[in-house]
This record gives sequence, C-alpha cells and structure tokens, in this order.
Amino acid sequence: MTLEKGDQSNNLATLKGEIVSIVYHNPESHYLVARLKSPREPGQITVVGNLGQLVPGETVELSGTWQEHPKFGRQFQAISCVQSLPATLNGIKRYLASGMMSGVGPALAERLIQAFGSTVLDHLDNDPEKLLEIEGIGPKKLKTIRDSWQEQREIRSLLLFLQSHDVSPTFAGKIFKRYGAHSLEKLRENPYDLVYEIRGIGFKTADNMALKLGFSPDSPYRLEALIVYTLFQFSEQGHLFCPREELLERAAKTLETVDPAGLEQALRVIEERKRVRILDLPDQGISQAVFPSHFYAWETEIATRLVNLFKHPAPLALDRIEGQLLRLERELKMQLSEEQREAVAGALKHKVMVITGGPGTGKTTITRIIIQALKQNGLKIKLAAPTGRAAKRLAEATGFQASTVHRLLGFSHGGQFSHNEDSKLKADLLLVDEASMLDCHLFVNLLRALPLTCRLILVGDVNQLPPVGPGNILADLLNSQTIPSSWLHRIFRQARQSMIVVNAHRINQGELPVSSPKEPPQADFFWTEMEDPNKVQEMILKTVSRRIPEVYGLDPVRDVQVLTPMHKGQVGTNELNRLLQDLLNPRGREFKVGMRVFRTGDRVLQTRNNYEKEVFNGDLGWVKKVDREAGELLVDFEGHGVKYEQPELDELSLAYAISVHKSQGSEYPAVVMPLLTQHYILLQRNLIYTGLTRARQLAVIFGSHKALSIGLKNVGGTRRYTNLKYRLREAFGN
Repeated sequence: MTLEKGDQSNNLATLKGEIVSIVYHNPESHYLVARLKSPREPGQITVVGNLGQLVPGETVELSGTWQEHPKFGRQFQAISCVQSLPATLNGIKRYLASGMMSGVGPALAERLIQAFGSTVLDHLDNDPEKLLEIEGIGPKKLKTIRDSWQEQREIRSLLLFLQSHDVSPTFAGKIFKRYGAHSLEKLRENPYDLVYEIRGIGFKTADNMALKLGFSPDSPYRLEALIVYTLFQFSEQGHLFCPREELLERAAKTLETVDPAGLEQALRVIEERKRVRILDLPDQGISQAVFPSHFYAWETEIATRLVNLFKHPAPLALDRIEGQLLRLERELKMQLSEEQREAVAGALKHKVMVITGGPGTGKTTITRIIIQALKQNGLKIKLAAPTGRAAKRLAEATGFQASTVHRLLGFSHGGQFSHNEDSKLKADLLLVDEASMLDCHLFVNLLRALPLTCRLILVGDVNQLPPVGPGNILADLLNSQTIPSSWLHRIFRQARQSMIVVNAHRINQGELPVSSPKEPPQADFFWTEMEDPNKVQEMILKTVSRRIPEVYGLDPVRDVQVLTPMHKGQVGTNELNRLLQDLLNPRGREFKVGMRVFRTGDRVLQTRNNYEKEVFNGDLGWVKKVDREAGELLVDFEGHGVKYEQPELDELSLAYAISVHKSQGSEYPAVVMPLLTQHYILLQRNLIYTGLTRARQLAVIFGSHKALSIGLKNVGGTRRYTNLKYRLREAFGN
C-alpha cells in the first residue's frame, strides 16, 4: 500500500546496498530511478527520489518508505541518502565504467582496475599522477579525469551538507552550477543570496535553509532578502515598482514578528548595494517608489532607444508609396476608410508607429496594406507576435511569414538572445501584432536587436488585459502621447453583423451585452443568466460536450475553450479540467503525477517559458504519446514535438479550461466563460472583454447580471505601477 505523505515521517525505513544501475536521472532536479542490490532483500530493488547523481558501484544508506506502485510494483521512495565509495572490486569497476567521470569509459576502467586493483580510487585522491602510467592517459586526459573526480566529490559533499541540515537535495544542482567549488562556503556565509542569484529559489526556500543552518531570525541578511522577495512578488502582478510604504507593509506581513526599524535599515542597505532604486514620482502622486534595479534600467533603456530609433532617418520615397495606395487597394480588393487611410499614412511616414483598435475595426486590413506597400518598394520586412498562435494568425492574414518574438530574436537556453546590441536583425521594417502582450523584458530585448534604420510598427488592442510579465508597454506608449499612434473606432458593416464584435464594444464602453437576434446555428453569442456555481458547472459540461458539437459541429477538444477567471472553486480551472478530461477524453493512455493525470489526446498548456524546449508560457498543445516505463510525455505544439520527463511535468497543466490571462494572443472557434459573483476579486472590464474577443465563431457566457455589472464597473482595479509614460515624455523633451 502506498503511504500518504503525512504518514511517512512515522514509518521511515532504512535500506543499505550497492547501486547496480541508473534507470533515469534528471540533472536539474536530481530525481532518479535506480536499481539497488541489498544483502537484506532478494533480487534488485527499485529506488526513486531526489537523491543527486548516484553512480553504479557505490554503496548507499537510504531513508524512506516502501511503496507499491500500481504498474512497477514494490519500490523504495527515498528521502535521504548517505553515499560512500564502492568497497568491492566489482563495485569499483562498475563505478569507473559508469561514465560519471569525463574521460573514463569501460575500456579505460578495465585497464585501471588491472593496474591498480581496489587502490585506484585512493590514487585519484592522493596520487593522481600515478595514472599517467596507464596507456591512453596523458597530461590533458589526466586533468579532465581529475577535474571531473573533484566535481563529483564536491557535489557529493554539497548533497551531504544539505541533507544533514534537512534541506531538500533538489536544489543541489542549481547551487553547484552557480557557485561550483565555493558552494558550501557560500551557503555557510549567506544562503539568502540564493534568492537573488538562482532562478527557482525563493525567499521561503532560502529562509528555511538558513534557519536550519543556524542563522538568526533577526539576521540583516534575512530582512534584506525579505524586501527583495516582497518586491519581486509584487512584480509578478505586473508592476515595475512598489510604493515604499506598501512594500514595507507587505514585507512585515510575511514575517509577523519582524522589527519595522530593521526593515527600514534593510531597505537602505540594499539601495546602497544597488539592488533597488528609490525615486520620487510626483507626477504619479507617489513620494517614493522602489524599483528592482534591472526594472529601472529597462524602462530607462526603452525610452532612450525609442527616441533614437524614432529620430534616426530611414531613406524611403514616401510620396511614391502614398501614390501606390489606390492601386494597392484595387489589387487587394479593399476600400480603406478615412480613419484607416490616416493610419496607413502614419505608418509610412513615421519610424515608430502604434495602431490600436477593437475587433472589427480593420487592423488586419491596415497591416496587409502597409506590408504590401513597403515590400513593393524593396524593404526587408519581418513580422512577429508574442505567441505562436498569434504569429500563425498574422501569417495567415497577411500571406507573409511570421514568427514569435522569441524565435525572431533567436532565443537560447537561459533566456539569452542571439540578436541583440552586437548582432542586429537584418530588417527595414518590423511589425509586431498583439502588442498588448509585450512586457518590459521582451520589449527591451526587441529594441536592442533593431538597427536604427529599421521601422517599428506595433499593432494591438490596448483594451485587452495587460501582459503576464511586468510592464504595460502598449498602454504606456499610447498614454505618453510621444509616439505617433492611430486609434481605430469605426466598426465595419460586416463586423457589425457579429454579436461577438458588437458585445465586445458594448463591454468596452461599460454596457451589458445583448442577445443575438438569430437562432442557432446562425447565432454567435449567448448569455444565460445564472448564479449557482453547481448549476453553472453542469451547464458548462453539457454545453461543451454535447450542445456545441451537436448544433455547431465543432470538436469539443480541439475547437471549444472554457475560459474562467479563477483556478479554484466549482467553475475554476482545476475542477473543470478534471471533469472535462473525464468527459471528453476518458480512455487515453494515462500517466499519473501525484494528484494529476495526463492522458494521450489531452489538451495541455505550457505554464512557464522553457527556452531549451522552445515552448513558452501560454503555448497550447496536445499529448501525443505517453511512455510510462520511461516516465515521459510527448506533446505536440502546433507541429513542434516536445518531450517532457516526469520532473518537468510541473510545467504543464490540462487546458480544457484555462484562465482568461493565459488565453491572451489566442483565438478559438468557440469560447465558454463563467462569470459569477464569487469571482468578484478578479472581475474587471478588460478581463471580460479579453475573454469575449478570444471567440471567433461562438461565445457563451454563464453568469449573473450582478457579476457582469461588477466587472463592467471595475476599470481602475487594473492599474500597473510603471513609469515608462513619464520617461518617454522626458526623453522626447515633452
């Protein structure tokens, strides 16, 4: 029987033995599956857990629990491990031949054993020059072997140190990668530095580690890290700075016994160390704003680069291009309105231009005209969007190749970009669609990659939700009134026939939506008033699984997307995903990870940027293959196959129901959206607007009159603390 986590501490067992083989090992999380031989147990035992890099041949003493896996049978779930070097000759041979030491393979391992027998490991420690006597080992190879041996010993020491202080070994790989041979010294000196320097280690993890290592609860290091942690938590809500008083109040709530004077002193210290910048922002009515230093630098750089880009000349015969517009309209069978014509003229005239408008106002038409006009005049054009789905739509709408911004800039592992200040993009024009999704970090990297002769056109709907990451680029550019812009308001006749478009504009003006005058399947919008979460849940399940497929002929897995404001509750993403998975995909081959289940055929969502796998936060895919034996999933992201090992599956979630925020940049044939008063914390006008405008053919809302009214009135609750608007005015001299 599998023990629950709460029972394990009282049922720990000890297991000693020799590692025979490694079935699976993740170098980042140090999760592994190994086979072990113990004198007390018959046959080979399967051992699983986050135990570091064990090597065949070495002897281990494990603490953990026995478990019964439904497929793989009896296993030992280890929670701690003490390693020692192999004691037997066969163990030493397996150890050397395992590949754990660079430069040593099975053949060389055999020669070492023949020459030195069981003393070979002693020679590696005390007399490594002795190995030069072996054929195939010269000074260069010896250095490789010695360095690898030393690194393994240091990682082993680090793991033992962490375990002896009841700290999870999960972080050992990241710590060693950052600090190398100085890892132990760094931990003993100040483990709170991990908060600043290692991705994935937050304040609570570092604090838990530090307290177990004997650091005082009132340590200055602790308070300084707490301030930074609080500031970064605030930035996860999209802010680039936090008002000083609010920052200190939030930090004090995290540690209830903290001394306010100590926090003030900690803030002064991290300002002196240039980890934060503190500014007076009288234009915003904020006496002191605390920025993470890199956010301050990014905003300053964005303003400077935009001014330089805007003012640098780009040779182009504008009068000739403007004369081509009438011919282009005839060729493309389009007729621009006066509003659209002004937008096109502005885009052709200015080096930097912003075009914004809601659905049905002709942004796509303008984009096609601009691109055709500039292409016919020999300009090298690049098109991009923040997400893969948005890039695909842009390519389909214009007939030109488009890519994600990350791919355009040549992303690489670790978040670096191959196109940057030193390696510019070869482009005369860059047009970015869905620009409301651009956050501060992505935009500053985009500007670094643009040559000064390049034109930049940003197209997007400023009334949608702001980006997931920190900043509010599109809104700040428009509100600064420094960058030429065009606001499209006119809804074209064809678009006015869509109640999705009509109601999107009504919502944007604070008005309740109205029902479609048509009957199904011609009707494209429905609002069913109800408030009971249980009844709403029942209606969502029926609508997605039966009504929409039967009446509109849409695939419930591929074509219908449930969007909801929250993750918890009867109509939150967690519960709806579980129910919809069982309803729409009950028989796919399963892979269980804790309480979560993935099945072949499931719709899944990537929940964080993974530069190595080339998938990003918000990318939608489908599980193509489940390999339970290897502990892997294969996911198809629009033709891009990505393999996930078990420890990486926390990057995926089911996507039958997703949050409205995660839907940005995507469109779906049909959208079903619950809006209840229990969502009141998140009910905002731009959230309802964004959710509705994700629908292409059909939108269905289940919710009460009261809930929609709350959301439509909530306009000010979405303010983001940024200062780019004012930086731009200063940079442009306004």
